Amino acid sequence: MTGKEAGHIEQHPSHSHALNPDALEVAPGVEHEKLEGWIPQLASEEELRQALEKAFDCRGDITITRKDGSHIEGYLFDRRTGATLKDSSVRLYPKNSNEKISIAYSDIAALAFTGRDTAAGKSWEAWMKKYAEKKAAGEKDLSLHPEALE
Repeated sequence: MTGKEAGHIEQHPSHSHALNPDALEVAPGVEHEKLEGWIPQLASEEELRQALEKAFDCRGDITITRKDGSHIEGYLFDRRTGATLKDSSVRLYPKNSNEKISIAYSDIAALAFTGRDTAAGKSWEAWMKKYAEKKAAGEKDLSLHPEALE
């Protein structure tokens, strides 16, 4: 066995400061922002792009207000970024429909994070904290069950 198969991972000298998750015993986790209720200011093209990236990472519903004044609430499941706002789009499932809707970035006037992010607080650390609390309370059934989605 040689190379990557044996765990030998070549690092470029300019990337020597970067963490290599394959070489770590425990890779660092990702801290999720609490986005529920956030209404970002979309004053610039960059702010719109950043807010839509966060909306894509969020596991809750968002509400998009189009420039024509119409509102669409739903789950954003895809985004396609292009060179311009007109060439970029998001795709979402509306809250009350199985239809997929595509909206160009250039048609978005406002964005609000209106739904509960079902992934928020679901880190390993949160699970371990709940487990430790149950154990300290002397509970016998130490299994943790998922929360209802609503």
